Amino acid sequence: MPVVHAFDPPERFVTGTVGEPGNRTFFLQAREGARLVSVSLEKQQVAALAERIDELLDELMAGDATGTLVPAVAPLDLQDEAPLEQPIEEEFRAGTMTLSWDGADHRVVVEVFPFSEAAVVSPEQLEEDRSDFQEPEPDEVLLVRLPAAAARAFVDRARAVLGAGRPDCPFCGNPVDPDGHLCVRANGFRRRGP
Repeated sequence: MPVVHAFDPPERFVTGTVGEPGNRTFFLQAREGARLVSVSLEKQQVAALAERIDELLDELMAGDATGTLVPAVAPLDLQDEAPLEQPIEEEFRAGTMTLSWDGADHRVVVEVFPFSEAAVVSPEQLEEDRSDFQEPEPDEVLLVRLPAAAARAFVDRARAVLGAGRPDCPFCGNPVDPDGHLCVRANGFRRRGP
């Protein structure tokens, strides 16, 4: 049976980073009272989670079948610009994440499972008969249940954190370091950062 780090709802659920742009480590952090859980993840996972939460909330607004108020923007009193709380002690590195809506409680449900090499499937394995494959039971799970307004605030903060990194090259889309980068779309010419 996995250890479930459940927050329903958390007092605070944010994403943040440690380190300088180009060498940042991303974290999800949930707090309720004195209990604090930090999970590391990749920048792309933060972007995907924020995008999917935003899309889910937009779908709920358009459908209006939720029976709850889903705000179009994050309420000002829920905006969170504070740094990650200390100490940052990684519980696990995020692998698979799931997102759903609990209509009974009017909550966005985020589940984060640890990364596991055993759950990685190669393209060759996809072609094989997979009837005997069993996904390994995770050791831990981060389970966060958020009201719609808090979920919008999470999305806003995630976008701000993602935007605070290195700027993207307008030609190839790769990040530009302060000393520039070799741009493949510009035939290898070095592009300088802003």
